[in-house]
Amino acid sequence: MKKLLSILLVSTTYAAEKPNIVFILADDLGYGEVGAYGQTKIKTPNLDQLAKDGLKFTHHYTGAPVCAPARCVLLTGRHLGNAEIRNNGDSKNGRQFPGQWPITANALTIAEVLKTAGYTTGGFGKWGLGPTDSSGSPMTQGFDRFYGYNCQRNAHSFYPPYLDDDAGIDEINKNPIPGHKRQPEGEVKAETYQAETYAPDRILEEALKFLDSNKDKPFFLYLPFVEPHVAMHPPNEWTEKYPKEWDDKNGPYRGQNGYLPHPRPRAGYASMISDLDEHIGSVLQRLKKHGLDDNTLVIFTSDNGTTHPGRDPKFHIGGVDAPFFNSTQNLRGWKGSVYEGGIRVPTIVRWPGKTKAGSETNAPSYFPDWFPTLCSAAGVKAPAKIDGTDLTPALLGDKFKRSKPMVWEFHGYGCQVAITDFPYKAVRTGLKKKNAPGNWELYNLNDDPGEKTDLAAKHPEIVKRLEDAYRADRTPNPRAKLPLYDGTAKKD
Repeated sequence: MKKLLSILLVSTTYAAEKPNIVFILADDLGYGEVGAYGQTKIKTPNLDQLAKDGLKFTHHYTGAPVCAPARCVLLTGRHLGNAEIRNNGDSKNGRQFPGQWPITANALTIAEVLKTAGYTTGGFGKWGLGPTDSSGSPMTQGFDRFYGYNCQRNAHSFYPPYLDDDAGIDEINKNPIPGHKRQPEGEVKAETYQAETYAPDRILEEALKFLDSNKDKPFFLYLPFVEPHVAMHPPNEWTEKYPKEWDDKNGPYRGQNGYLPHPRPRAGYASMISDLDEHIGSVLQRLKKHGLDDNTLVIFTSDNGTTHPGRDPKFHIGGVDAPFFNSTQNLRGWKGSVYEGGIRVPTIVRWPGKTKAGSETNAPSYFPDWFPTLCSAAGVKAPAKIDGTDLTPALLGDKFKRSKPMVWEFHGYGCQVAITDFPYKAVRTGLKKKNAPGNWELYNLNDDPGEKTDLAAKHPEIVKRLEDAYRADRTPNPRAKLPLYDGTAKKD
């Protein structure tokens, strides 16, 4: 009842003509892995065209450097200092396969609010916020239709036994391929790790059916696609389009850094991104076919940065060779890090009549901002308890100013905190190490986007200002304890 009342309270205004909303979320796609962001080796023609037709963000950030909390921040509009999910939680936290720790029944998602404004809502891809039998199911969190992976670990294979289909399952492979296996010896063949049905194709198929069925009424189409997250087993036809000499020296990937082997890992990784780009092109073409181009707000971004390194120095996790592609465009860090390479993500928006074609903005922004922005686009009032700033001025090319600093409190990899009040960014790592809470670092992102020069000793007053802002804008979380700050945190 409390949640229902909250939804009714926010639904007080309506736009004269509500735009359709398509929100596309790539998985582990780095800042520099799209042609429009400087990539020269990987083919992304559809995303490059989207940038030519719309607005490119140069300083947009995810809500978290890994999957589940990033999705939680995006869909609930609450940054990591206030979010229910602050790390990837699974059976280690008491939740058995399938599914991660669920968001609660009281969590209010953007899908629920958009439904009050007359939108039909559909999600297709990777959910990661709770299995079907939990409070975090997409079917109880505002979605009329869901098809894909509820569980992140099931999404480690692109040939899984099943995909979640609303509250049921769709068995798509009689001979599924597990997402993790090593092949220390012998010829590595891509076909060994392929089955009947490629999950990304099925997800796209259902997404297009949703678009077809709802073309005559306002819809919110959420597309958290699974590529290019490993395991790496893309369609062979894409791999064959990339140079064989890329992989001549390193040879095959044998699964030594987790996930599945692949005979041509560099070509395979590029293929996953190109296949993703092709699927995005299919969505854009379907919008055009139905004459929906002019009244559809399309947003493209990624849930976090590029896959991080593994034990074998030749490859990152799953066989990814991120340095070969300069996947971060020389930003520091990877997925799992609150440094720029882990959280700054490619972001493109096309909204005909609103965004200027071929334009660019350096507005400092991040995932919590999309909740109030989409509410504004739909003509519905945003709820009070969200942390984002409406990006509409930035989309329209007007002056944009943040309402407060951006905050990350990530409880993975030793626990990390970052606060950005552009251009300054404060970072503190190792907060859960015994007797070693770590020291604050400070960077000027205008002068030092690679975060090479620590200014903390030179500007302690800026560090204190940012830390004070963080202390004042966070709530304790019993599943993400942070003793150093929990005693001073406000209660939600």
